[in-house]
Amino acid sequence: MKILCVSDQIDPLVYTNTIRQRFADVDLVLSAGDLPMDYLDFIVSSLNKPLLFVFGNHHLEDYSYYQEGQTSYTGIEDDHAPKGSGAIHIHGKAKREEGLIIAGLGGSMRYNRAENQFTDFQMKMEIIKLIPALVFNRIFRGRYLDILLTHASPQGIHDKEDKCHRGFKSFLWFMRKFKPRYLIHGHIHLYDLSEVRTTKYHDTLVINAYSHYLIDTGEKHE
Repeated sequence: MKILCVSDQIDPLVYTNTIRQRFADVDLVLSAGDLPMDYLDFIVSSLNKPLLFVFGNHHLEDYSYYQEGQTSYTGIEDDHAPKGSGAIHIHGKAKREEGLIIAGLGGSMRYNRAENQFTDFQMKMEIIKLIPALVFNRIFRGRYLDILLTHASPQGIHDKEDKCHRGFKSFLWFMRKFKPRYLIHGHIHLYDLSEVRTTKYHDTLVINAYSHYLIDTGEKHE
């Protein structure tokens, strides 16, 4: 199956009236944050495919609204977000979509006390809230999850020296413990095509989704 990942920049290759032709074979869309909801709505309505997203540290006009949503004791949320045209907010949730188990952790490292910023300890607490859902998946589906969708990167992987763009050490622990196939993040802008975009960490391929990135899992869509 093919997954279109987007983050941080409105990409003219996506935001175009030829989007249906260019991405006709995409099965799922994942947004790693810092994109306006109108852009996500455009993608959903154009491709008519599921879109799961987390918020970054910008474009937070609808952040408080989505934070009011509730999840079950397993953390599994099957309902579409009530706002927009069908994008699904998955921060702190584990969602099964198109045969994949996807969990979300939005936000960035805390740098000025604004919304959706966390210390590394606070992010680890967000991870702990996910554990019941992950264990449920391991017992009943044979694996914890397939994809962790984040805004920030893991510490030491694609991140920067400044506090705002520093990655979370807790994501490294998450990958070692729960072994997602992919960790897809945004937040780190790419200005040079030669910059590193994918990095393998233990069993996980870490991908910077800046602008847009296509993943072909090599598996047949069910």
